[in-house]
Amino acid sequence: MQVKTLKLREETIYKQDPVMLPPSWGLKIHTEVQLKNYGKFLEEYTSQLKAIEEALDDSIGDVWDFTLDPIALKLLPYEQSSLLELIKTENKVLNKVITVYAALCSEVKKLKYEVCGSVLCCISQINCTELSCFVSRCLQYCATKIIESSGVHFQTVYEHLGELLVVLITLDEIMENHATLRDHWKMYKRLLKSVHHNPSKFAIPEEKLKPFEKLLLKLEGQLLDSMIFQACVDQRFDNPAEGVSVSKNSAFAEEFAQNIRTIFANVESKLEASSFCHIGFKHTNQLNILKTLAFLFKVPAVTLTANIIWFSDTFLINKVPAAAKMMDKKSLQAIRTSRDTFLQQKAQTLTKDVQSYYVFVSSWMMKMEAILSKEQRTDKLSEDLSNRCNVFVQGILYAYSISTIIKTTMNLYMSMQRPMTKTSVKALCRLVELLKAVQHTFHRRSLVVADSVSHITQQLQSQALTSISTAKKRVISDKKYSEQRLDVLSALVLAENILNGPSTRERRLVLSLALSVGTQMKTFKDEELLPLQLVLKKLDLISELRERVKVQCDCSFLYWHRAIFPIYLDDVYENAVDAARIHYMFSALRDSVPTMLHAKHMESCEQLLECYDKEIIDVFNEHLLDKLCKEIEKDLRLSVHTHLKLDDRNPFKVGLKDLAHFFSLKPIRFFNRFIDIKAYVTHYLDKTFYNLTTVALHDWATYSEMRNLATQRYGLVMTEAHLPSQTLEQGLDVLEIMRNIHVFVSRYLYNLNNQIFIEKTSNNKHLNTINIRHIANSIRTHGTGIMNTTVNFTYQFLRKKFYIFSQFMYDEHIKSRLIKDIRFFRETKDQSDQKYPFERAEKFNRGIRKLGITPDGQSYLDQFRQLISQIGNAMGYVRMIRSGGLHCCSSAIRFVPDLEDIVNFEELVKEEGLSEETQKAHQVNKHVFHFSLLDSVLSDLTSNSAEGTEYFKMLVGVFAPEFRSVKNMHLRNFYMIVPPLTVNFVEHSISCKEKLNKKNKNGAAFTDDGFAMGVAYILKLLDQYQEFDSLHWFQAVREKYMKEMNAVVKEQNVQATSQDEKLMQTMNLTQKRLDVYLQEFELLYFSLSSARIFFRADKTAAEETQEKKDREDVAKADAASSEASVSTESSAK
Repeated sequence: MQVKTLKLREETIYKQDPVMLPPSWGLKIHTEVQLKNYGKFLEEYTSQLKAIEEALDDSIGDVWDFTLDPIALKLLPYEQSSLLELIKTENKVLNKVITVYAALCSEVKKLKYEVCGSVLCCISQINCTELSCFVSRCLQYCATKIIESSGVHFQTVYEHLGELLVVLITLDEIMENHATLRDHWKMYKRLLKSVHHNPSKFAIPEEKLKPFEKLLLKLEGQLLDSMIFQACVDQRFDNPAEGVSVSKNSAFAEEFAQNIRTIFANVESKLEASSFCHIGFKHTNQLNILKTLAFLFKVPAVTLTANIIWFSDTFLINKVPAAAKMMDKKSLQAIRTSRDTFLQQKAQTLTKDVQSYYVFVSSWMMKMEAILSKEQRTDKLSEDLSNRCNVFVQGILYAYSISTIIKTTMNLYMSMQRPMTKTSVKALCRLVELLKAVQHTFHRRSLVVADSVSHITQQLQSQALTSISTAKKRVISDKKYSEQRLDVLSALVLAENILNGPSTRERRLVLSLALSVGTQMKTFKDEELLPLQLVLKKLDLISELRERVKVQCDCSFLYWHRAIFPIYLDDVYENAVDAARIHYMFSALRDSVPTMLHAKHMESCEQLLECYDKEIIDVFNEHLLDKLCKEIEKDLRLSVHTHLKLDDRNPFKVGLKDLAHFFSLKPIRFFNRFIDIKAYVTHYLDKTFYNLTTVALHDWATYSEMRNLATQRYGLVMTEAHLPSQTLEQGLDVLEIMRNIHVFVSRYLYNLNNQIFIEKTSNNKHLNTINIRHIANSIRTHGTGIMNTTVNFTYQFLRKKFYIFSQFMYDEHIKSRLIKDIRFFRETKDQSDQKYPFERAEKFNRGIRKLGITPDGQSYLDQFRQLISQIGNAMGYVRMIRSGGLHCCSSAIRFVPDLEDIVNFEELVKEEGLSEETQKAHQVNKHVFHFSLLDSVLSDLTSNSAEGTEYFKMLVGVFAPEFRSVKNMHLRNFYMIVPPLTVNFVEHSISCKEKLNKKNKNGAAFTDDGFAMGVAYILKLLDQYQEFDSLHWFQAVREKYMKEMNAVVKEQNVQATSQDEKLMQTMNLTQKRLDVYLQEFELLYFSLSSARIFFRADKTAAEETQEKKDREDVAKADAASSEASVSTESSAK
């Protein structure tokens, strides 16, 4: 910045006073230019680095992937002190009681964590031995001795006991619903019987079978009969050795009933079904059972884990005999009916619930962003922390509500085997997205949340301490001494000590137990106790914020409901506007991966992961990517072919679907792959367009336009289809034409003026063309040596065609007619003004049809015309070969500055006297040098580009002697058949041109100059230009049509007064027809005149022979004079 400021100051000074320009000003200007360039370089380099960083960034998707965090913040504090160190008061009895209860509750938490981490993580595979040990530990815990605590209700202990019983019920339900395990167990028992009958076959000692069978029976009775919970309840709790009675302990029964009533009161107010399983002991009285039965109509089911669902009515009937006696068939039917009614109502209200929660969660996310984005103010720190705490708690509550709706509804549909409507599926998927949105909002702001959590816990602990301190003062102020008051005071002191440390799980447990004692004797007023309980609940939530969010937002249950994924993808495809939500669904599908890592029923958990990955990706491809690719391709095709009006694309009638939103999505990460929708569609279109262009080369322009449209409309970066081998301008290869010259001349039409061949007919939408550029490119590909080979093949082809030509001319019918016409012309030429009559030629053309026609309606004269056209096409191809060779040579030599003055590189090297190494460096072998080779190449290119080879002259010279020989005298009549041939050609040409305007364009053509080339070539071979010119044929044609046209005009003038419209239309058509015929004859005359130039029609054969002799005499004279001069010089020397 300082350098920039100084620079600006200098510029202002020099602008104000130009005289003060220093001598180094020019240097400074140059320096500024370099600095600007350097600045531009740094900006470009920075942008490139950012692009590389974005490409390598792990957060490539719109949704944060938790598994890719290199560093993660764990907000859960761990307690370093033991329970004995935490629970220290002067009241030793209280210390012992709270220590025992805290230890028991901690043991429950450990058991629950253990079962959730091993058994419940993978329901599909269970280790029965490990599970049996776990169940034994749970039963042992439930049989723990009872501590007398009269007057104090330790509800926390019973809540932990309820959690343990929930675990046992969950295991029972898993076993009950695990049909595969039961079937395999039966098969295993049958196998064991086979082993028992023949143990030697299996190499197992017989004495080991009986203990093993006893173990299996024990495991089956303990686990597979779904009696785990029942065994816990029915076990013997009384221990005579300790002298404590449990079954007949009225105080314990009352305490148990009191805690159940308290729990039910909480459940009744919140309708949270997760605590219903706390009832079930044999001593439950009738009132509680009736109360429970009333709740069955309100709570349809409870999801225990994954797809395992718990029905309270079934549980009571199976586990509580008193309830089974009180419930008749009508009651059971009423419960089932209420469950069906609940599902129907839920299906109807799901859409409204989604809308409501969508608004709630969206507003919560906005509050979250707003609160966490602004800086905390010191003067309002307490208010900011309270707001953040409320927002955090609100997010957890939203997540809990949404998760409960999703799990309960999905599992009820699956358990009751009811069909789920698409509307319900879409609504549930929306709720899943909202659930993951809550989780990702917490995770995205994890740094600020982590910073806030510690402050919020301290604030909540301070509020709790204030409330407890007030109660403590109230207890101390009362000077009446009693043991109960002492216990309360000790409990409050213990609570204060606990709150003065970190908010660990153990400290909060001890705090809860201590307050169970400290809240006795109305220590807290009602208006003080409720806020304290609310603060403690917030403290529990905030202290375990990350874990609570993870548990409530866990969507691993979707693994059991994968059938909804195709319907969800169809919905995303139909509503492409909010396509970004698909990231949340894939995040939800990833939640089941940690669970599958515990799978043991396969050799490796990777196999299960691969199957799951393949299944999801296949569904994703089928229901979204493939449909998207086809729809994009269809849209591009219809947009390019709008002129065809294929279907109605009015967006007001058929609707408009903007699929471009899919291409603005960032890649989706799933397992170890990134799904880039934009790249996938781009690759599909590139592949499709390339393959279809390769199959149908004529559509290259269409697909090029579709590529441009894809880039313009959807932002897809398409790849140009650089097709392999040869260039696009090469067309048909010279080698292919040469090998199939007979097919080429029959299928292509020649245009004399443009030097181009056009295909007659094609099954494709286009007609192939061949021009000089195509031939030049082929010659450049294969070398100039192919030109002579092509002419040689053409010569072989002409030999065969001339044989057919000779046979036709030798035919008696043709020869006699021609001789007759020649005699007629010689006799009547004076009367016809030396012109061959048009009527005579037209009569010949019509009369020859009497000799017969082919199945496709062609006469012998039509076939003869086609033969001549093919000969002319061959000559036109030879002409194009020569032109292409000249074009190729001129392109190769275009870098030579002056073709008339080309230096000799070999002499220059020697004249410059370069070193011997340089002169030897160009040596290839003993005889050939690079520079001499370069000179010869330049010389060849120069001569080829200047002259070229006279192929026409060669082909005339090779056939002319044979044509003009005495044995082929029948060919001398050819000039007389040319007039009928021209009449036939003109009729054919007009017929072809008229087909151009018809729907069926089969046989349509607009040029066929091969006929003119063929006639000119044959007339040259027969040396009959003068004979043909003596007929004055085209003059006769012109006079004939002009005479008829004048007659029509006169008739039109005469009939103009009669106003006969039909007659006038007929005359107009006649005049138009005559004009068309005259124009066609004129075009043929021009083409024939142009073709005759190639064969030097101005000279006869005798004149050419005389010219050749004159050139030879001149060459001999020049040679003799040069020899004489050489001998004179030698004698002088």
